[in-house]
Amino acid sequence: MRSLKRSIKRRFGISATRLSVRPHVPWYIRWAITTPFFLMAGFLVWWSYDAGMEFAGFHRGKAETEIAVLRQRVVELEAENSKQANQLAIDERQGQMLQASSDEIQMQIKLLQDENTLLKDDLAFFQNLPLAGGSDAELSIHSLKVEASQLAGEYHCRMLLVQGVQRRGREFEGEMVVLVSGQQAGQKVVIQFPQKNAQEMGDYRLSFKYYQRVDHVLKIPAEMKVNSVEVKVFESGVQEPKIKKMLVLS
Repeated sequence: MRSLKRSIKRRFGISATRLSVRPHVPWYIRWAITTPFFLMAGFLVWWSYDAGMEFAGFHRGKAETEIAVLRQRVVELEAENSKQANQLAIDERQGQMLQASSDEIQMQIKLLQDENTLLKDDLAFFQNLPLAGGSDAELSIHSLKVEASQLAGEYHCRMLLVQGVQRRGREFEGEMVVLVSGQQAGQKVVIQFPQKNAQEMGDYRLSFKYYQRVDHVLKIPAEMKVNSVEVKVFESGVQEPKIKKMLVLS
């Protein structure tokens, strides 16, 4: 009983805990009251920051405008750079085409100069044709030339084959052989053209009535020193050469 009395006095007596009664406020009302204060505080912080930046000499609006202008300028410069790169590529292609055209023209000029030289040789021969026609030879070799080209081991062999008066008008059929003599590694060497090659042998066949110009490229070892070149012309069905001529190179 005593313990029960003490418990009742402790709960409801003078020493009992005070009870406070407060009205219940819903959460959305509390948020509606506090939110404006947070917004105001945030605005004040942003305004203070912006005012401090402007006070320090930094203007946000001007900076954004300048950034937009700079971005536009970058776009324009990139477009201009791309245009110039395309124009440069076009100019390079045109330059390559011009260079190729120039090389082709130079080659054509060289060919024309060589042809002009051959025509001059032919003209000199035909100017002396009456004298040549008085010869009893059935076949003659004129304007025999052997010249080294720019490539090592390569020689150009040129000549003009002419039939005598008594044979003119009749077809000459035969072939020619070129013998190149020289020194290689201290030994005497003789190289014969055409070599055993069906296509090359066909290039050395002859067929003409009056005259035939001959132009061949002789390829020999680069280390060989050429001393002389001998040309032999054979008529079809005849073992002995119809005519031969030797040219000594200095």
